[in-house]
Amino acid sequence: MTKYSLETKLLVVHAYLNGVESLRDTAQKYNVSYTMLQKWVARSRESGTLAAQEGYTNYSLEFKMDVLNCIEKTGASIEEATLIYNIPSSSTVWTWKYLLETQGIDALKSKEKGRPSMKKESSKKQAVERSEEALLAEIERLRMENAYLKKLNGLGSRGEKISERQKAQVIFELRHEFKIVGLLQVASIARSTYYYWMKKLNRPDKYIEIKEMIQQIYDEHKGRYGYRRITLELRNRGYVINHKTVHRLMSQLGLKCLVRMKKYRSYRGKVGSIAPHILERDFTASKPNEKWVTDITEFHLFGEKLYLSPILDLFNGEIIAYNIEKRPVFPLVTKMLDQAFQRLNDGDSPILHSDQGWHYQMKKYQHLLKEHHITQSMSRKGNCLDNAVIENFFGLLKSELLYLQEFESMEHFTLELEKYIHYYNYKRIKAKLKGLSPVQYRVQSSVAA
Repeated sequence: MTKYSLETKLLVVHAYLNGVESLRDTAQKYNVSYTMLQKWVARSRESGTLAAQEGYTNYSLEFKMDVLNCIEKTGASIEEATLIYNIPSSSTVWTWKYLLETQGIDALKSKEKGRPSMKKESSKKQAVERSEEALLAEIERLRMENAYLKKLNGLGSRGEKISERQKAQVIFELRHEFKIVGLLQVASIARSTYYYWMKKLNRPDKYIEIKEMIQQIYDEHKGRYGYRRITLELRNRGYVINHKTVHRLMSQLGLKCLVRMKKYRSYRGKVGSIAPHILERDFTASKPNEKWVTDITEFHLFGEKLYLSPILDLFNGEIIAYNIEKRPVFPLVTKMLDQAFQRLNDGDSPILHSDQGWHYQMKKYQHLLKEHHITQSMSRKGNCLDNAVIENFFGLLKSELLYLQEFESMEHFTLELEKYIHYYNYKRIKAKLKGLSPVQYRVQSSVAA
């Protein structure tokens, strides 16, 4: 096999890593073995340095046992172990493995250079001393592994992948008990990686104020906000920060939005005979009291039922009127309408869209709308998507209140329901409202006008 000088190895590896030519072209250009170049480059990438340099070849017994134990415990091949521990030739490891299997651990001890001492000691005594030394080294290594893995298992108790930062932290905690060199080998991280994280961990946390504010916003909204809405709220409070940074900081704090919405899918349906489908899924409005939507939802708690009938303004998503009853009687709707009529100004003639429920087909309901110059619109039969905005509000309401809190009684739930509607109108911000709540957006729009 051709032997290459240190200068040649360094030159070729540097040329490949900093050039644009392929591995094979580089080998042909410098007239070196393609296979050897592969090994040099692999070692360089593994250790983070130009590992084509000649290594120190007088390996200690502890180092040899570390290599062989790595092969046995992790299932790594001899070639992989050669790269991991930066050994120039895999044949060296083959020799260690053969000696251990045929002659035992004593055969791995390095032979002393020079002429043997003239002191006559029995071979039996020397063998005993060598065995004791190797056993003590093995015990120390096992103690180190046990201490390292014990601390590491505590970090990974939730099943997450252990990061290099966490490994470096464990090594830092054990540095007074064991040698850092040995701990780095057990952790399988480079020395430079360890010192990089130590330098970074010693720096003060520049996001400490932001983290406190994120926790405050998260608690204030009872876990209903995810990272996007928290980002908007931070900007409203004067903190300019990227949403990706907020997502990362929330992950570090263990915060996650507790609300999980489910999408509804329905068929197309047919238009009813009471009122046409005027809205045509155009859920945008240019001013307040231009387009309203309404529907009824049911709550079933403590063996009782409760019904909510709200009206939502499509201009800003605000609940402008609502009524709560224990039965789905017609006053459930009429009392709601009485509140909504008080919101009308001179010249207002909104469209009020609903589904084909029996309340909205009553003659009295139609008469009340005509009396106040309100145009009636109805969804197609069996198609909730025609009234998607109010359905979305019901989904938010149940996800952020009904499924998120515990209630003592139906009266307690009714009180919390009224509080949530107030919270939804005055505090809960929306991205499409430029990070404002519905009421804030309406007030700001009226001032701008």
